[in-house]
Amino acid sequence: MAQHNELGKKGEQLAIDYLVKNGYTIIEKNYRFQKAEVDIIAQNRDVLAVVEVKTRSTAYFGNPQDFVNPKKIKLLVTAIDDYVIKYDLDVEIRFDIIAIIKQRNEFVIEHIEDAFLYF
Repeated sequence: MAQHNELGKKGEQLAIDYLVKNGYTIIEKNYRFQKAEVDIIAQNRDVLAVVEVKTRSTAYFGNPQDFVNPKKIKLLVTAIDDYVIKYDLDVEIRFDIIAIIKQRNEFVIEHIEDAFLYF
């Protein structure tokens, strides 16, 4: 597996651990719909958190969250719309980003709630 893929998988696991530690229940990992993939779908109280995880080995080229572009947002919205319809859910939905940067041998995690609007 390529090194960037390994870093991405590590980041997703760190994000899951972080969410669970902070009271979230993980509902789905890597939910796919058409060309979209939702990294994590989690629930915290009555909110369904759709979480995009961005992991980088450095912030040299910008913060990880800056790489969630309008095309990715559109794909996430389409996928979660399918998910909500498929499971007939009536919940509040929030789109979050968990940005992770590897600094030396540590990972710095930033959880951005309501990272973008979807309408």
